[in-house]
Amino acid sequence: MRKLYSRNIFYVPVLLWALTLLSCSSAKHIKYFEDLSDSTLVTKLGIPPFVEPTIQNDDILSINIQTLDPQSTESINLGNIQTSGTGTISGAAASLNPMQASGYLVDKEGNVDIPILGKVRVIGLTTSQAKELIRQKAALSFKEPIVNVRYTNFKISVTGEVAHPAVYVVPNEKVSILDALTMAGDLTIYGKRDNVLLIREGNGGEKIAYRVNLNSSKVINSPYFYLRQNDLIYVEPTKGKAAANDLAQTRNVTILTSLFSLLIIIASRL
Repeated sequence: MRKLYSRNIFYVPVLLWALTLLSCSSAKHIKYFEDLSDSTLVTKLGIPPFVEPTIQNDDILSINIQTLDPQSTESINLGNIQTSGTGTISGAAASLNPMQASGYLVDKEGNVDIPILGKVRVIGLTTSQAKELIRQKAALSFKEPIVNVRYTNFKISVTGEVAHPAVYVVPNEKVSILDALTMAGDLTIYGKRDNVLLIREGNGGEKIAYRVNLNSSKVINSPYFYLRQNDLIYVEPTKGKAAANDLAQTRNVTILTSLFSLLIIIASRL
């Protein structure tokens, strides 16, 4: 009986060591743009197509007007009020780079209400077009005004198999899918790089889904390379993620069973 007990005691750490080796698989290096040759020093990928987004209801715009007399436009520039509840990063990764958006809210009628200038209809315009329209209106009250218009709540969502899934608010309308994934800390080793889902709002308000293959350099010339306001990126897990979860569950059950067997053996010797 003593020999059986000693033999079982010897096998328990061996079993635990083997289970640890099985659970610690090496992270496979997964490349983007697999179609690019490793031996080519320079590869021209072309110019990504960029279409300026148009202003929609509930967008927040930073509007600044500069003139020879700064005090004359002070009320306009101070009108870029802060809006609570928004930031560069919200959700699980909010602590990485928090900030608040400020600006003029585009109301349900598509207007921004600017001091001195009054209501200006900007819905459906790009920021460049809105800038020119506001400059023309400002020229009626000020001499040689310089106008700047930009988004302060350009929002994109990244979820699924990424390091930091969250809603990201960026003060820049020219954001690529690679930029968004970089902000989210890149894909995990279980993320499908060849089948990333992009959900976008159509002109009629309907949701449209696109599939993006990050393993191909052709994505750079895709109309989905640059993101639009309220885009959602979902990274689907691979089958390896489910297998890893199953392995972890099997490992835990095996360890508990081994410990239970060990307790029985110890109890039998008392």
